[in-house]
Amino acid sequence: MPILEVEHIQKKFEHTEVLKDLSFSLEQGQVLSIIGSSGSGKTTLLRCLNFLERPDHGIIRVNGETLFDASAPGSARESDIRRKRLHFGLVFQSFNLFPQYTARQNVMLARELLAKELPDYRERKKEIQQEIAAQAETLLTQMGLLNRMDNYPHQLSGGQCQRVAIARALALQPDILCFDEPTSALDPELTGEVLKVIRELAVQDTTMIIVTHEMSFAREVSDRIIFMDNGYILEQGTPKQVFEHPREERTRQFLSNYQGENR
Repeated sequence: MPILEVEHIQKKFEHTEVLKDLSFSLEQGQVLSIIGSSGSGKTTLLRCLNFLERPDHGIIRVNGETLFDASAPGSARESDIRRKRLHFGLVFQSFNLFPQYTARQNVMLARELLAKELPDYRERKKEIQQEIAAQAETLLTQMGLLNRMDNYPHQLSGGQCQRVAIARALALQPDILCFDEPTSALDPELTGEVLKVIRELAVQDTTMIIVTHEMSFAREVSDRIIFMDNGYILEQGTPKQVFEHPREERTRQFLSNYQGENR
């Protein structure tokens, strides 16, 4: 059974159709890269998966559980949205760290908020906070930030901030880790350090969806590629199929333009 099943997702903003009948699935441990021109709907798709936007039509399932069904209004209750978001960790292109908190505190924050809802939180407060702090330290060490845990965002480089954001997303142990152009806000020399972390996560069989313009990275790391154009999934397949043997003329044009820009 796929870990993620997306069926006939549609999304409209006023009179503009942004997502047009998208369907795909993802297996446990796979890396799916979504490529396409700006404005093709890639970010909106991630926001729908993370329930930052609500689709107008379609179904989203994780591990066989229906998280969203547009034909069943009860599946979109605001009271359930936070729980459903826990299935998806989202790393934004602009970091979105809290400037008043250290790297460690940024990673701990979401888990601390959830822990306060536990029935035994008051009795176990010290123990729980120690567990959360230890997890944050482990994740930041994994990100190569052992010596930067008590630094504030303004004391970190863009690459370091993005690695803190990745650690924050991992802290909630999501089923699927989603990246929205994770290197687009970085200088070229900082891009490599973030891509290295994502490569290491792929080796660890972390299930990931990555919206990216880094074509060589997508080709190297991905199990599957989706090419989006004008709100549609125009093509999907293995990296070899999409990059070497694209079926659609629009895919060929997009890849040709990318190759031309990077000569």
